[in-house]
Amino acid sequence: MTVDDRFTDFAFEKADPAELSRFEVMDGPVSDWATDFSHMDEQYAENAHEIWDDLRGRCPIARTERFGGAWLPTTYEDVQAIAYDTEHFTSRAVIVGNYRPPLDLAPVGGVPPISSDPPFHHDARKLLLPAFTKANVAKQEVTTRAFCHSLIDAFEGRDLVDAATEYAMHIPIRVIADMLGFPTEDTPKFKVFVENALEGINRSPEEREASTGELFEYILEQIRDHVENPRDDLTTYLINAELYGQKLEPRHVAGTMILLLVAGIDTTWSAIGASLWHLAKNPEDRRRLVEEPAVRTTAVEEFLRAYAPVTMARLVKEDVTLGDAEMKKEDWVLLPFPAANRDPEKFEDADKVIIDREVNRHAAFGLGIHRCAGSHLARMELRVALDVWLDRIPEFSLAEGAPMRWSAGQIRGPRMLPITIG
Repeated sequence: MTVDDRFTDFAFEKADPAELSRFEVMDGPVSDWATDFSHMDEQYAENAHEIWDDLRGRCPIARTERFGGAWLPTTYEDVQAIAYDTEHFTSRAVIVGNYRPPLDLAPVGGVPPISSDPPFHHDARKLLLPAFTKANVAKQEVTTRAFCHSLIDAFEGRDLVDAATEYAMHIPIRVIADMLGFPTEDTPKFKVFVENALEGINRSPEEREASTGELFEYILEQIRDHVENPRDDLTTYLINAELYGQKLEPRHVAGTMILLLVAGIDTTWSAIGASLWHLAKNPEDRRRLVEEPAVRTTAVEEFLRAYAPVTMARLVKEDVTLGDAEMKKEDWVLLPFPAANRDPEKFEDADKVIIDREVNRHAAFGLGIHRCAGSHLARMELRVALDVWLDRIPEFSLAEGAPMRWSAGQIRGPRMLPITIG
């Protein structure tokens, strides 16, 4: 089989309804966060920290009948236990929805390696690691810094900007597009792909399938272009990569590229936006980072801890009891790493943002075998984004009276962040 043959007739296949367990969409208001939670609720998006604190005190593992049944642990200990337990929990789907994918999707999953189970996961993840070493990430810092400066240049003469949509969003979009070798003129599409994948889980199955198909077909178009015109980027690397002595299956190549595009953009976009939101609200921290650039390294880690954007999910593989929670096969389990990072049993002054916190073993990049392979890249983007902003815009604050919005779902970050400059 030649490389061309693998992708010539390959196409997006609609799921067979008979293979999916579908559940009624329940999108009404939450009645009790302990028994009826929804991470898609606007109140959850706005007040997640307060909700986690409340649940830790009265119901550390919440339950809901939404999404066909799901659990929400809120302590570091419980989140860690589930993240490390690959015997009772599968990663074959990591975004909670109103259906369950076929059991035989494991151990590969739709977007390997994050959707993969052992032992396949280890080898699929190992394939990606060379692209995300500190040395390779460092090569991208110069262009990332220059791009951040170009975004700030566009603010000239203005005293009001949206730091989420005019700054934070564009940085990971450009970085990921460059890594994958995608046309920069296509970057507006990426925002749509990301929001459809992560914030559209309560749409109808038909709508979900249509948006997934659009993303898949775009990725396949890029793969075929790279087959015809190879270049030195991550897409060509994946096309040529081998596993167990053979080229990767087409679905593996496409799925990994979808993972890099979606996860690589929204997580960092959210982390940059949340950090700027904090500094706009807390002038003492802002002034200190302007005057003492050396503190920015620990500040980046503290922002990652305090405003960790990512909640992953698992499906229960075999019935298991955790505390008082009797989890049944095929229940969803959310892994809110941000809640774990706010657990006072794990972190001293967990509810405070201490920008020079020195001991900070946070879980912003996950726990267990699925810890983020791109953590060096995310750290670089966040550090450079803050460096450039603070050096160029030392005086800024939240725009008084302007609307601000946090994203709902498993990635939490500002989607509207009006900032007054000066």
